[in-house]
Amino acid sequence: MTTNRGRKTLLLALSAAAVAGAALTGGAGAAAASASGAASAAGGGGLAWGDCAPAVRPLPGQRCATLSVPLDYADPDGERIGLAVSRLPSTRPEARRGTLMVIPGGPGSSGVQRLAQKGAALAKEMDGAYDLVAFDPRGIGGSAKAHCGLDEGDRWMMTLRSWPGADGGIEENVARSRRVAEACARNGGAMLRGLTTANQVRDLEQLRKALGERKLSAWGVSYGTYVAAAYAEKYPHRTDRWVLDSSNDPDPKRVARGWLEGMAQGAEDRFPDFAAWAAHPDRADQGLRLAERPEDVRAVVLELAGRLDREPHASVLPGAPGEPVKAGPPLTGAMLLQALQLALYSDGFFPSFAQLVTEALDPQGEPVLPRELAGAMPDDAAAITVGVICNDVNWPASVPAHERAVAKDRKRFPLTAGMPANITPCSFWKGGAVEKPVRITDRGPSDILMIQNLRDPSTPYANGLRMRAALGERARLVSVDHGGHGVYLGNGNACGDAAVTRYLTEGVRPSEDVLCR
Repeated sequence: MTTNRGRKTLLLALSAAAVAGAALTGGAGAAAASASGAASAAGGGGLAWGDCAPAVRPLPGQRCATLSVPLDYADPDGERIGLAVSRLPSTRPEARRGTLMVIPGGPGSSGVQRLAQKGAALAKEMDGAYDLVAFDPRGIGGSAKAHCGLDEGDRWMMTLRSWPGADGGIEENVARSRRVAEACARNGGAMLRGLTTANQVRDLEQLRKALGERKLSAWGVSYGTYVAAAYAEKYPHRTDRWVLDSSNDPDPKRVARGWLEGMAQGAEDRFPDFAAWAAHPDRADQGLRLAERPEDVRAVVLELAGRLDREPHASVLPGAPGEPVKAGPPLTGAMLLQALQLALYSDGFFPSFAQLVTEALDPQGEPVLPRELAGAMPDDAAAITVGVICNDVNWPASVPAHERAVAKDRKRFPLTAGMPANITPCSFWKGGAVEKPVRITDRGPSDILMIQNLRDPSTPYANGLRMRAALGERARLVSVDHGGHGVYLGNGNACGDAAVTRYLTEGVRPSEDVLCR
């Protein structure tokens, strides 16, 4: 861990080295979860914990409940909805100091599922210091759902992410975005309009009351960092030890839209890691070496994408071993680049993308599509994907302006081909933003620890620095010289993991911003 003299020096130095909604802003997709038991948050009432549904795949000791919250906080005595909640209690009551909230990314990720997936590793690090708690935000998993009634063709990741046509045209994107917005306005109702970051923050406060905690600690990841930061802004004296892992730009005029646009720079920042891996001599024995030099890998991928846009390649769908091979949709250049975006999230995904490229280069090959590209999302998952980001902030509606932005972005960032600058359903969203977005400030207790990879494809480091600047003396930043999305307990960096664990368990935070190599 390297310290720097003064935060400004570190921010400037690392800026030079810097790097959806689930489908739109890069967070993980929605995961199915459900909970048994019911409780009311009214008056700070408790939660009735019971067995989790088998679909959760709960850890030993993990319990589930349902939290009742208002559908509309402007009408607290009106209709109520249920949110799925899960808890992994401390196994050392004598060491317990409170509750640690696990706040998932997205918008569109299940907190209950994330707790099931990360709970064992997190509990080991915390060593009994906390009950670990998570909930499925409204619209997700086991919580109350919203629906837009979209046609199947409008629910694919490739269509929700608005990849331009092979020639850069956006006419089809404009028509689809308008169609999706109209369907959501027609079918979504109050439930869809209630899908906002502000409501997730209010729901989190209701959960704190239901748990009977004076304060909460938290670990928010990706979009979850924005939720956590917004909670710390609205309820500054309810936060204890607050960790923001992989933050994005909190500019209230550009939330969500700015996050999407940032993915273009994020891909550029991260791609050299993949190129170095794909050109390494060890890949030859695996049949995955794409070039002899890292600087040549980019041309291989982009030339293949161009060829696939002219002549799509037959593909197959992923399946279990022994299952018959099923034909998938033709593999296009845009699909290849979307698969690249997914692969850049983790070094562990590099082999599957290299295999996809290798098979697509072979006229007789059978490239297997990533699961995320192999089928349509459920309607409720598509609704949450567009709902939060369109309800949170007003998006520009000019089609000519989007055409110009896409053309510029395609030249500057060919790895994302203009997708991050393209039009979305938010440009035609009926009613616009539900309420004014929160401005994240430096007002409040200094109890926030940020951690950020230098080469993140989804929340690029430069955007993380904007969150750091907004928080001022409230926060300290641990920058990690690593690539991928998600840091703590995610990329194996012992220095970064130790900094977060020590803060959560001992309350010891670096006195100034630091760099982990």
